[in-house]
Amino acid sequence: MLSRIAALVFALAFMYAPAHAQEVNQPFAAFVTELWPDAKAKGITRTNFDLAMRGVTPDPRVIAATKRQPEYGKPVGDYINALASKGRAERGLRKAQEWAKVFDSVEKKFAVERWVLLALWGMETDYGAARDKWDVFRSLSTLAYVRYRHPYFRNELIVAMGIMQNGHITRDKMVSSWAGAMGQTQFMPSNFVDYAIDFSGDGRTDIWTNVTDALGSTANYLQKWKWKHGLPWGFEVTIPKDFDYMRSRGTFAEWHTLGLRRADGKALPPAGQGRLFFPSGATGPAFLVTANYDVLMEYNNSDAYAIAVGHLADRMNGGAPIKAAWPADDRPLAREARVALQKKLSALGYKVNEFEGHVDFDLRDNIRAEQKKFGMVPDGNPTSAFLERLGVKVP
Repeated sequence: MLSRIAALVFALAFMYAPAHAQEVNQPFAAFVTELWPDAKAKGITRTNFDLAMRGVTPDPRVIAATKRQPEYGKPVGDYINALASKGRAERGLRKAQEWAKVFDSVEKKFAVERWVLLALWGMETDYGAARDKWDVFRSLSTLAYVRYRHPYFRNELIVAMGIMQNGHITRDKMVSSWAGAMGQTQFMPSNFVDYAIDFSGDGRTDIWTNVTDALGSTANYLQKWKWKHGLPWGFEVTIPKDFDYMRSRGTFAEWHTLGLRRADGKALPPAGQGRLFFPSGATGPAFLVTANYDVLMEYNNSDAYAIAVGHLADRMNGGAPIKAAWPADDRPLAREARVALQKKLSALGYKVNEFEGHVDFDLRDNIRAEQKKFGMVPDGNPTSAFLERLGVKVP
């Protein structure tokens, strides 16, 4: 039975071509045997190693899930509107009342606003209503076995063993998403080790069932990544006529001089920096984003996700809906296309920070320069039409 499952995993791995998947030439049992010395070197006992891996087999559903990233399967506006919905905001306000004392304590200790914590909680597990059902050890073992983004998931698997070994939670309750993200606000095992805390003071760090621990841990995460209290993550702006779209960075005072205004009618912050961002191009909403936007990206490296979290937080705090219409046909590029774009821009002499397919703001500036050469609006948004003009060949 194990060999049939393994064969199916191999087939799925090649069929879906996940990021960094490599050919697997060993049986799963051999993978487990090879894993033990590394786990032992990290302090895992043989008893806990065997407990973690007992009955574990490769899970073909995990490999299939690597291609179902929701933020890349629909137009950006649809994704954001679905996740930052009115219903989710209303549920969040009820949770804000239910856990008001905890939020008071969290804000006092970490200087992280409750609204962003609520938004992350709501986005990740719908305030705890969406329960994980995946065995974290089976999921991480599967990803490590097929060398998906190797060695990241192999390392996460060993870290997960350490969490169980330290008694934070029992083996049977250690559940996760298909990718190994755990608890009410979805920490990877390494994030748990780095940021999870026993905020309730009961002697255990439980982000699965203890809301106080989950919220305190999430605030600790954001604080460690330099969240700035009182600074908006960003806000929608209106663009004046005859605007120079090559301009992407500046102080709020400079943006005001250039004619940018907040779409909600409020004044721009009196000090600070903002980057101009067109997540769906110049025909869609425009945003000025701040250093707090970068912190949200550290939580989940997806622009659509970060905007959805920020917007949901704003809505719960009395903010207005996004005013500009989202283009109906704007679908984000697949990862393969984004990686191909990075390689092409690098070949043209531009500095590219990584080749994982993340379109960061430096890359968007490079895109602007090429768009201008083609007579396109230099909004920094990579579209299929732009890739075609640039001669990008997607594998």
